[in-house]
Amino acid sequence: MDTTSRTEDELAGLDIAALLRYGVTAPQGPMRTSLFGDGAVGAAVLLDRLGTEPRSVAFLAETVRAGGLAHALTLPEPLPRPEAADLVRDWLEAAASLAGGVRADDTAARWLRAVASIVELRRSVRR
Repeated sequence: MDTTSRTEDELAGLDIAALLRYGVTAPQGPMRTSLFGDGAVGAAVLLDRLGTEPRSVAFLAETVRAGGLAHALTLPEPLPRPEAADLVRDWLEAAASLAGGVRADDTAARWLRAVASIVELRRSVRR
């Protein structure tokens, strides 16, 4: 997917859970590219609009890397703000539903780290 031809609203309207469901365990190719391209940007737009700090997303990424998706799902509040926590919980559930093991956990952690980086970039550009 070509992000240069999509607006922020279009990217924010993507089904991020579906992109995770199909992209986390996909081999390198179009599904993985969509997840780390349009999906990461769309997720960053949504979280940024909710006022989520990039460091919170980066911390969640490290939690997923250390304990896996299943562990992250046990967190009562995966992100500090309730709206963001609910949103990311849906994403974690979608990724965890695959039972992809350590490889899926690592991919999800890398994706969350990419989302955190994009949120940080968006904020630095606005400053």
